Amino acid sequence: MVAVAQTSPRQKWHDRYPELGTGPISIEPYVSRAYFEKERERIFSKVWLNIGRVEQIPRPGDYFVKDLAVCHTSVLVVRGKDGTLRAFHNMCSHRGNQLVWDQKGTCQAFTCKFHGWVYGLDGALRHITDEDNFFALKKETLGMTPVSVATWEGFIFINVDPNPRQTLAEYLGAELRESIAGYPFAGVSDNCFSWHTDVNANWKVAKDAFQEVYHISTLHRRIIGNVFASKDNPYANALDFTLFPPHGRISLSANPDRQPTPVESLAQRFGSVVLQQNNTEAEKLPKGVNPTRYANWSFDGLALFPNCLIYVSNGTYLTHIFWPFAENRTRWEIRTYSPKARTLAERFSQEYGKVSFRDTLLEDGSTLERTQTMLASGAKKEIVLQDEELLIRQHHYVTETYLNS
Repeated sequence: MVAVAQTSPRQKWHDRYPELGTGPISIEPYVSRAYFEKERERIFSKVWLNIGRVEQIPRPGDYFVKDLAVCHTSVLVVRGKDGTLRAFHNMCSHRGNQLVWDQKGTCQAFTCKFHGWVYGLDGALRHITDEDNFFALKKETLGMTPVSVATWEGFIFINVDPNPRQTLAEYLGAELRESIAGYPFAGVSDNCFSWHTDVNANWKVAKDAFQEVYHISTLHRRIIGNVFASKDNPYANALDFTLFPPHGRISLSANPDRQPTPVESLAQRFGSVVLQQNNTEAEKLPKGVNPTRYANWSFDGLALFPNCLIYVSNGTYLTHIFWPFAENRTRWEIRTYSPKARTLAERFSQEYGKVSFRDTLLEDGSTLERTQTMLASGAKKEIVLQDEELLIRQHHYVTETYLNS
C-alpha cells in the first residue's frame, strides 16, 4: 500500500498565495556578501524607506539626520519656513563634508563646520566664505542635493534614487493604504519610547523574528506565551494573513481565558499596554485593522518591504526597522507610541508596557546572533518554513523579484 500524504486543515495561508511556493529557502541570502551588495544596489537604493514620524519635526527649522550606511549616505530631513518637509543628502557642496553633525535640532540655516558655507532650510546655498577667491562659481547650482521625501499616515519615507520609479502612494498600494486609513496614528504619537541595538546578524534574520508568532509558545513561554497561546490555539496561530505585494499583514488573537497578574490588571485599567487583549468594538477600527473582527483580537503587524514592521494595537502602536551595515551586521530600531499621559495612573500604565515589552525584546534578541553563526557555518544549505511563516516566505519571493528585475 502506498502512503498518501495528508495536508493539515490548518495549513491554509499558502493556499491563498500559491505563487510563493512551499519549498525550502536557500541560506545564501543570509550569509552572502555578494547577495547583500545586490540588495543594497537594487532594493535599498531604489525603494521607499521609512525613517521617522512627522512629530519629530513639527515646527519650521526642526530637523533630524538619518545615517543610512546601506545607501552610502546621510540624509537631512527638515521642516522649511514654509512648513514644507524636505530631505537632502547631508553633504556640503564645497568638498563633501558632512554638513550637519547633530542627530536633531532646530535652526535658521545650516553652516558647514569645515569652511563655513551656509545653506537655507530650503537647501539653497546662501553664503560662501571668501567667495571672491573662487573661479566663476554659480551659487544657484551648489545647493544641497535633494532626496525624494513623502509621508503616509504621518510616517516619513525617503527614496535615494534620483528618479524613483514609483511615488510613495504607488509603492504602498491603494489596498494597503485604504485598509488602514482612519487609524489614529497622529492621536497616539505624542509619547514615544525608543531603543536600538547593533547585532551581529543579517538584517533578514532580525526581521524574520518579528514576522511570525510560531516562536511565542517556546521562546516567550515565561513572559507572554499565554498572552496569545490558549487551550484552543496552543501555538498562537494567526487570525489572518493578507498580502499587499510587496507588503503584507498578520493579525493575531489574544488568549480569552488568561488572567492577568494584579499589576498588569492595574496597568490595563488605566491605559493600553503594548501586549494585551483588546476587546474593542469592530466598527471603531478601520477595516484593515482586526480584519476578522475577532472579539479577542490583540494586534496586527504590517510588514512594509523591505525593512519596516508596524504593529498596530488599540490605542498604541510600535515600529521595528532593520538597517543593514553588512551581510552580518544590523542596527535594530524599535519605537513604541502612545498618547500623552494625562494622569500619573496613565503614566504608570505606559511605563509598565515599556518594561514588559523590553523584557520580551531581550528574549527575541537572544536568538539572532546564534542563528547567524550557525547559518554561516555551512552545515546546512537550506532552511524550511511552515505555514505560519508566510511573511518570511513572501519577503524572499519579493526580494528575488527585485534582484532579478
